[in-house]
Amino acid sequence: MPTATLTARGHIAVPPDVRRALNLEVGGLVQFIPLPSGHYEFRGATAPVEDLKGFFGSWRGPAVTLDEMNAGIGRAAGVKR
Repeated sequence: MPTATLTARGHIAVPPDVRRALNLEVGGLVQFIPLPSGHYEFRGATAPVEDLKGFFGSWRGPAVTLDEMNAGIGRAAGVKR
């Protein structure tokens, strides 16, 4: 099992075999996902959007179009469309 050392500044060096397995590149983003057990899952933030299915719970509302989603995002950001 690969291990890494945490520096005083909170940095870790991800071992090369883990970087390859997670398809991580220099400057890439990673996520630390809390699990109910109190542990965290470490994964690359460049995963396919399909991996997010169920991440925020089940959507019970009506289906919306991409234009409706973009308009909602714009409203939340204070951008007029």
